[in-house]
Amino acid sequence: MPHLIIDYSSNLEEAVDMAGLCDALRVCATGLAAFPAAGVRVRATPAPHYSIADGNPAHGYIDISVRLRGGRDQSVKEAATSALFAAAKDFIAPVMAKHPIALSFEMRDIDPTLSPKVGTIRDHLKDTP
Repeated sequence: MPHLIIDYSSNLEEAVDMAGLCDALRVCATGLAAFPAAGVRVRATPAPHYSIADGNPAHGYIDISVRLRGGRDQSVKEAATSALFAAAKDFIAPVMAKHPIALSFEMRDIDPTLSPKVGTIRDHLKDTP
């Protein structure tokens, strides 16, 4: 049940293909054995109001949070963090070369006893060879 949540400054709307970043992270996440494809959700939300560093309106940020149902080994989470952060960094590298952007990432566990789930996505996934 990994949820990847991208919070970003709205001044990046024109500079960064956020739908493309969402898809790049989804592809990376579903390629990880620790993340079942049916549970992966990626979304991005712009922050219309923000203030960064010295207040220069050209500065932007992208903050990626991963909420992950507890139970995975630390080494699995560290490997997933490295892979996902690298995917994000590679995707936005061309924009970061031209614009001042802060990129951050955090993965945290969700206590499964405090987070009930129900869904039918798995029932509708096509079997792939």
